[in-house]
Amino acid sequence: MPRRSATMLASTLLLIALFCAAVLIKVPYSEMSPGPTYNTLGTQNGKQVITISGRKTYPTSGNLNMTTVEVTSADYTLNLVEAVTGWLRHDQAVIPHSNLYPDNQTEKQAEAQNAEEFSASQDSAKAAALTQLGIPVGTEVVVSAVVEGSPSVGKLHAGDVVVAVDGTKVTDPDQVATQVTKHQPGQDVVFTVIPPGKTSSDLQQVTITTAKNPDTGKAMVGIQPGTEHTFPFAIDINLGDVGGPSAGLMFSLGIVDKLQSTDLTGGKFIAGTGTIDADGTVGPIGGISMKIIAARNAGAQYFFTPSSNCSEAAADTPSGLRLIKVDKLSQAVQDLADIRSGDLSALPACSK
Repeated sequence: MPRRSATMLASTLLLIALFCAAVLIKVPYSEMSPGPTYNTLGTQNGKQVITISGRKTYPTSGNLNMTTVEVTSADYTLNLVEAVTGWLRHDQAVIPHSNLYPDNQTEKQAEAQNAEEFSASQDSAKAAALTQLGIPVGTEVVVSAVVEGSPSVGKLHAGDVVVAVDGTKVTDPDQVATQVTKHQPGQDVVFTVIPPGKTSSDLQQVTITTAKNPDTGKAMVGIQPGTEHTFPFAIDINLGDVGGPSAGLMFSLGIVDKLQSTDLTGGKFIAGTGTIDADGTVGPIGGISMKIIAARNAGAQYFFTPSSNCSEAAADTPSGLRLIKVDKLSQAVQDLADIRSGDLSALPACSK
């Protein structure tokens, strides 16, 4: 074989070997890409995303789209070829695996956390929207989570409304621990609860034998009490296969739009993202660069961007998409009024 041919063959075999090695070499990175967007004013799988009963609603137009990202699963790590390809692509982001799944979180644990955050986000979104409209909102104490292996497993459940402990009415989560720790470990404590989806006519008495808290030595039952809001009419958000807290702002805007006579969008296509607190404060989210791509691909003209995410979003904004910096729900409602009036100079812009 001629020397040149031998050299070329050796080089080719070396390249093939290197490529195979790169495919086999795993790197501690995951991939993020633009996910689907959902119009909070529209339907999904034949159902309205937001349904309201017991209160007059009004027609809406246009779009108020929440945005999502797609990520590789917890049990999948990229190989070197996939990581390099992702770094080179505009519509993908390669990030450390631990950023998405801290503390070696499993896929099941990640899904449970996302579902919990999504549920809490819906609760805050409803409260923020009604507060924006001047509609009174109440609160109740609930079981946020049951600790695995604790005395409450199988007796209390996430979502149970805690009405009283040992006959004493509770209106704050801290009161639950106060009542439980009046007991000695091994003594019984009685919870009065309303199971999820039930009403006050379905009160249940649940007796739990306390255990010893290994950290404090005091009595414990093994639940995490929290607070949820109560509303004067039913608001349901029907959106499966979505998790995390980042849709809060857009859910709030969708609820506001349906409950007031003013058509918020004026027929425009607005998308956005951001967590929301019950007082209407908008917070930062992850994956902003992928979400603005998803929004523009869907046809959005404007994008509500949490102020903390503004510089990252402004660094590479898709052509034809206008970023609107937002900190409060009330501000977003005013921004929509400016869009309807055509006064775009009043919109707060994101800067790099």
